[in-house]
Amino acid sequence: MENKATLLMIGPMEIGQQEFVARMEEKGWCISTACSLAQAQILLEAADHDAGIFYLPQASTKELKEMEKLVIRSQMEWMALVHGPELDDPLLCKALGNLFMAYQAEPIDIDQIDCLMQHAVAMKRLRREEATAQLPKEAEFEMVGTVPAMRKVFDTIHRVASVEAPVFIRGESGTGKELAARAIHERSQRVSAPFVAVNCGALPSNLIQSELFGHEKGAFTGASQQKIGQIEAAAGGTLFLDEIGDLPLDLQVNLLRFLEEKAIQRIGALDEIYVDVRVLTATHVDLEKAVEEGRFREDLYHRLNVLQINIPPLRERQEDIETLAKFFFDKFIEEKSMKVRGFSQEALVLMRQYHWPGNIRELINRVRRAMVMCEQRLIKPADLGLERRTSSRNVVTLEEARNCAEREALLRALGRNKQKVKKAAEELGVSRVTLYRLIEKHGLDRKAEEASCP
Repeated sequence: MENKATLLMIGPMEIGQQEFVARMEEKGWCISTACSLAQAQILLEAADHDAGIFYLPQASTKELKEMEKLVIRSQMEWMALVHGPELDDPLLCKALGNLFMAYQAEPIDIDQIDCLMQHAVAMKRLRREEATAQLPKEAEFEMVGTVPAMRKVFDTIHRVASVEAPVFIRGESGTGKELAARAIHERSQRVSAPFVAVNCGALPSNLIQSELFGHEKGAFTGASQQKIGQIEAAAGGTLFLDEIGDLPLDLQVNLLRFLEEKAIQRIGALDEIYVDVRVLTATHVDLEKAVEEGRFREDLYHRLNVLQINIPPLRERQEDIETLAKFFFDKFIEEKSMKVRGFSQEALVLMRQYHWPGNIRELINRVRRAMVMCEQRLIKPADLGLERRTSSRNVVTLEEARNCAEREALLRALGRNKQKVKKAAEELGVSRVTLYRLIEKHGLDRKAEEASCP
């Protein structure tokens, strides 16, 4: 091996195991040893390793579960060394089949193990290169996206974070409006102060005023003690009012007064309290229409809508769906079934074709459910609840079916070739001019492709 690969060896270091470590080092491996799972976890957190070997004596059910967690978290290939008689243990055999790329029963063949481990290292590096190529170019507080509309969102977040004016965030339910608000807060000068989020649509109408403005002890029946409202709790920081369109008209007056005077009055109090807080708001309803219908005050609307961010629905971000799915797969990796390694190509295709009425929230739920319930190595459409008949309802003409297949071929070719237009064109058997025309036809990001072209 030209470059020494790092190998983590876990198990009791008996004389035979020590000899094994020495012989593997002679073959060019750099080996770390751990006598226990706890020690192994410390080593994995301290430094990256390319592959691992477990020496598996008879293990209890609890030990096998701990071993499973460590293998899943490590995201690298593992091999097991066992005694022959231990293969009669059904629990151990199940662990071998689900967690390890290979196992070897004594007597140990060093040359064979060396060969297997080199393959394990090659596979990890291949997956790392693929993951690096697919990393989102932009991300804000777990908002992931590469399409032009999302880059515009990220750019707007950067611009508005540095000023104090109110920001109105528009988008359908589940698109990540609160994440955008948190991203603004995290990039603002108020980052060290509180971020308080209030869902106006989730509060009972008789409690909204108390929740926002607070109350004094004895202000009304049941007010047994003083309560600090959410506006006051956000002092010095950021207040995010989600679903502001559901705020009752009488409270809209109070909110408008606070925005103008920067002062609040608790229910039952005589004095006003000055509160320095930046207000961000969001809604999925059409506030302009609500203003026309008299359900929302026009003066409050203009006070809130100084700066605006529009978050696109997921159905308009098909190029991001695979990246988002893998992002959330990695985020919730400790919840997954021990067999699952990723998504099948059929699942990824159908995910791009699906309408996603619940947007990012629905995507997260489907991915997490599939990670738990999938019994195969790769997540399939059925695991996500996306059958072909579900997505095919959107394709009603032959022309639409052709366009769908053409777009999918473009996305896959560009993905395989790391967004390099020249190589993708050669693979598809078309000229670069034709490929650029197809990129424009299907609304793909031509600027990004040109930037990555050699």
